[in-house]
Amino acid sequence: MKIYTKQGDKGKTQLLGGTIVDKDHERIECYGSIDELNAYIGHIFDHKVPTQTKDILKIIQNKLFDMGSNIAFDKKNKKIILPVISEKDITLLEEEIDNMEKNLPALSNFILPSGNKIASLTHIARTVCRRTERRLVQLIDLSKSENIHLKYLNRLSDFLFVLSRFIIIINDDKEIIWEKNL
Repeated sequence: MKIYTKQGDKGKTQLLGGTIVDKDHERIECYGSIDELNAYIGHIFDHKVPTQTKDILKIIQNKLFDMGSNIAFDKKNKKIILPVISEKDITLLEEEIDNMEKNLPALSNFILPSGNKIASLTHIARTVCRRTERRLVQLIDLSKSENIHLKYLNRLSDFLFVLSRFIIIINDDKEIIWEKNL
């Protein structure tokens, strides 16, 4: 199978199911953001992070592929069976957040998205996750997506925020506090 189809040369692409759309179609924008988020999470995975974190990041990457396939599906071919995101997946993120927060000081100030290279990268992933949420809201408003995906992304952005703090703590680095009115 060749990787290139030449369909994209004219600004078109194909949704899962066969529908041809422009490359700036809202579905393409949304799963493109999911893909970008997945790449950043893979970049975090490739750094020195705890094994348990790597395990969770791998699960997240697979779930993002699942979500992307759902977003890409045009719902025309009823024979296509897609993987699902479930409440169990959201619970896993919540449990991981709770486990990391046990090791963190209480948050009493806003922190700057920095502290060390891995934490900064995690913040970048978090902001891409938030953009992906916004893209998904557009699809939900157009009745073209599931709310469970939005819930997953919302929890994932929380997970990434806490992960950035956790990475700073386990590396004996310091969070940088926002200094209002410098």
